[in-house]
Amino acid sequence: MTSINQTSIWIKNPLAIFAENSDGGVVIKGQKIIELVPLGGSPVSSFDEIYDASDSVVLPGLINTHHHFYQTLTRAYPEALNKELFPWLKSLYKVWAHIQPEMLAVSTELALSELLLSGCTTASDHHYLFPSQLENAIDIQAEEAQKLGMRVVLTRGSMSLGEKDGGLPPQSVVQTKEQILSDSERLIKTYHDSQEGAMTQIALAPCSPFSVTTDLMIETASLAQQYDVRLHTHLAETIDEENFCLEKFGLRTVDYLESVGWLSNRTWLAHGIHFNKEEIKKLGRSGVGICHCPSSNMMLASGICHSLELEEAGSIIGLGVDGSASNDGSNMIAELRQAMYLQRLRYGASKITHQKAYNWATKGSAALLGRNDIGEISIGKQADMALFKLDELRFSGSHDSLAALLLCGAQKSDRVMIAGQWKVVDGKIIGKDESELISRHSGAAKKLRQLANA
Repeated sequence: MTSINQTSIWIKNPLAIFAENSDGGVVIKGQKIIELVPLGGSPVSSFDEIYDASDSVVLPGLINTHHHFYQTLTRAYPEALNKELFPWLKSLYKVWAHIQPEMLAVSTELALSELLLSGCTTASDHHYLFPSQLENAIDIQAEEAQKLGMRVVLTRGSMSLGEKDGGLPPQSVVQTKEQILSDSERLIKTYHDSQEGAMTQIALAPCSPFSVTTDLMIETASLAQQYDVRLHTHLAETIDEENFCLEKFGLRTVDYLESVGWLSNRTWLAHGIHFNKEEIKKLGRSGVGICHCPSSNMMLASGICHSLELEEAGSIIGLGVDGSASNDGSNMIAELRQAMYLQRLRYGASKITHQKAYNWATKGSAALLGRNDIGEISIGKQADMALFKLDELRFSGSHDSLAALLLCGAQKSDRVMIAGQWKVVDGKIIGKDESELISRHSGAAKKLRQLANA
């Protein structure tokens, strides 16, 4: 893709930068990085503008690989508090069944805005709720992402196994296999951009083994192969899910995944906690990637992802904030800190460095989405960057600026660039009235609760 705007900018002399040989900054032309400037150097390339980054820590744009935007409407929801996954879901399915199109629009806008302010430039959403009033959910999300100018991988989720057939979700939110596959194909043809620098892509994402049929899993994998798009689902998040698969299919989760043709490098899984050693080897050999969702896993007490064993076996690890009803936030820089600390509980401080957390959220997450044009600051990559200042009380006295962002608990970016365009300046989204957005969103959340309790 070629950017219309070919202005070149030297982001000069950053306080710190998560990139090799670029202590003197980065030169952007159009939507790409064209030069890395070494310490004390000046660009060889010509440039039109200089941005003085001497008080900024520069990161590749952070990439969120698992979310449920609509769940921002049910944060800290009374009936769902202090519950594990299955009872938590059962409490909320009957609420989510009442979501209206305008509610999905504003929840998507809010989730993307929150992510953007935290340094996130690409977000994947897993939307699997399609009650009758919400059949065009992905179209709504695509429109909101386009307005904001964020990169998205919108996954066409699905649920086809309702309560009457032994599944978890109520019948009001499930669809037939035919409806799901037809709409999946329509969305790929309408929105999926496979070119370098793509802003919108589609992936296919049956919700989980306890909410879809085996036939749907098999035929979705076939459709994804036909159109060369990626596959995504929740897997091995809880012991309850493992037990469900054993009772329903006579298989553990990974064996079930293999039986439906999903063990390939086209697939990335959310959570991936309850794998045994053989399953980890099998996933690694197949190139299946895992999105680690630390805050959600802690909130629901699901467990801790075996990240290092999975990486050693050959799987790629990325990060996700997960839905805002199991994380209650959409803050990507804060999620890196959670990932680093939770993984240190399993592996120790020396093995889980701040650099590793940054890699998971950038290069790792990009690879999960099948993208090689984003996720790092290097020549030829898309100019997606997040800049953070260390001018708050929390950072005072810090010495290693890259480490300080995570160790001292950064919450908000100062500037964010996507495809060479500034989207956040001075901690504010350009052209966005946050108070007005909060008012619309909180109003939608109250209305949803009223509908659910009617």
